[in-house]
Amino acid sequence: MSYLALKHLHVTCVVLSGLGFLVRGWWMLNESNWLKARLVRIFPHVVDTLLLGSALTMAYLSGQYPFAQGWLTAKLFGLLAYIACGTMALKRGKTKRTRVIFLCLAVLSYAYIVSVALTRSPYIGW
Repeated sequence: MSYLALKHLHVTCVVLSGLGFLVRGWWMLNESNWLKARLVRIFPHVVDTLLLGSALTMAYLSGQYPFAQGWLTAKLFGLLAYIACGTMALKRGKTKRTRVIFLCLAVLSYAYIVSVALTRSPYIGW
């Protein structure tokens, strides 16, 4: 698979992952039974596995790695924040208020990751 095809797969998975998270966040806020559906529980793992796999393959092919390039390090830490906040928002938050706060933090983390990817800079352009 060419680097360009991998990049397209990666970007597609980024969009699917973000949209899927927003939909599941909306369902969480509305206490929808859709969150319990088998496909809704499995699909994000498939998308995120493809997303991570394409990212690792592109890093290998391009010779760019976290802790060697600051922007990739920033993306890695942003990803960890996104995962932690997303887990609190959709599963582990005890109250709806806590879940809403972590949902907002997860969306901000996602936006940060995308901004770093587009600018290749870890700094937010305020």
